[in-house]
Amino acid sequence: MAHWIRFNYKNNECIGIQKDKKIEIYNGDIFNNPSKTEIVVNINETIPLNPCNPSKIIALWNNYKTLADEKGLSKPNNPLYLNKAISCILEPGKDIVRPKFYDEAIFYEGELGIVIGKYCKDVEADKTKDYIFGYTCINDVTGMDIVKKDSSFDQWTRSKSFDTFGIFGPCIATDIDPMNLQIQSKLNDKVVQDYNTSDMFFNVYEIVSFLSKDMSLYPGDIIACGTNAGLGPMNEGDTIQVSVEGIGELTNKLS
Repeated sequence: MAHWIRFNYKNNECIGIQKDKKIEIYNGDIFNNPSKTEIVVNINETIPLNPCNPSKIIALWNNYKTLADEKGLSKPNNPLYLNKAISCILEPGKDIVRPKFYDEAIFYEGELGIVIGKYCKDVEADKTKDYIFGYTCINDVTGMDIVKKDSSFDQWTRSKSFDTFGIFGPCIATDIDPMNLQIQSKLNDKVVQDYNTSDMFFNVYEIVSFLSKDMSLYPGDIIACGTNAGLGPMNEGDTIQVSVEGIGELTNKLS
């Protein structure tokens, strides 16, 4: 397993593998055989960045049995998804900012994220593992009251695309089994979500296969696998922490 990160070091954007408090610096592109250097730095000397720059963020809806049961939903015939605007991406540790013209509920949604490693199009599920670089933590922040504002159209993309509503990181973990990972969200240090990826309707390989038949997936693209029971609202000043077993944790405050 490797934990790939991207960061600023001495005013330079760098990539590397984090091992405890040390980072081994690499040259090149995370997704294209980067080469290891002799440089090792302490993480305290660096400024964290998002681990990659996706061309798209795709977010699944209704992909967990427990939440579906809670909401009176059934398993869909195929993965259901929406897009989050790239401009919504928030850098690690920075504050989630309430939109100036929205004063209603803002929800946290802790999730597992898939990171694509190479061009992927029309790939069957039993082959998609070769196209996945690794996995990351996601907080799919949502302006929940917007979704049903217009009775003629569910506004999922708008509700999830406000600036600072796209949180992922702190790393991309490779060589982990995505089928049995524990995901936990803590709101002000209180556990509010605690679930396992084994509860998914569609597993990560099925998701990537389905999406690859709809669109081209590129290195760095992120797929948020959907959330489970326990999602809920945040208030100004609240701190939300999302952690995924084997990957790490994201911590942000709603300002």
